[in-house]
Amino acid sequence: MGNTMNAAIYHYKESGLDNVMVEGLPSCVDDEGDEVFTVPNVNGLHLAIATGIVEHAAGMSGAEMRFLRTEMGLTQAELASIVHHDGQSVGRWERGETPIDPAAEALIRLLAIERLHLPIDGKTIADISARCVPSAKPQQIVIDGSNPAEYRLLLAA
Repeated sequence: MGNTMNAAIYHYKESGLDNVMVEGLPSCVDDEGDEVFTVPNVNGLHLAIATGIVEHAAGMSGAEMRFLRTEMGLTQAELASIVHHDGQSVGRWERGETPIDPAAEALIRLLAIERLHLPIDGKTIADISARCVPSAKPQQIVIDGSNPAEYRLLLAA
């Protein structure tokens, strides 16, 4: 590897999401001149992303729902059973073919908080439910990566 650069903003597409940015990760330039990032503590980063999804002010995207489902270790059929829908509905939601049922989304958010032990303090069921409104615009998730031992959510809007 080559020279170390300043910390920069990294578009973390490896999560399967297009809306995740990680600030403060160190980067370096490889032998071919490309800027390269190392993402330490991927599990911690994924928990911060899950927190960002759950804290969105509006409805989650299908890709975000798939991210949460995968992080919780559930199949589409298992999640469908929990939210009282069929597996085909979950698949259509994840592919963005149909809007996510707001009641199911509220349950998914609450399930993620419980199963992933997300640090969502002071949020009531009513607060979570109020956020489950479809949004036409993707919501940005920005994570502070300057301390990979404790990734911190900067923005979920």
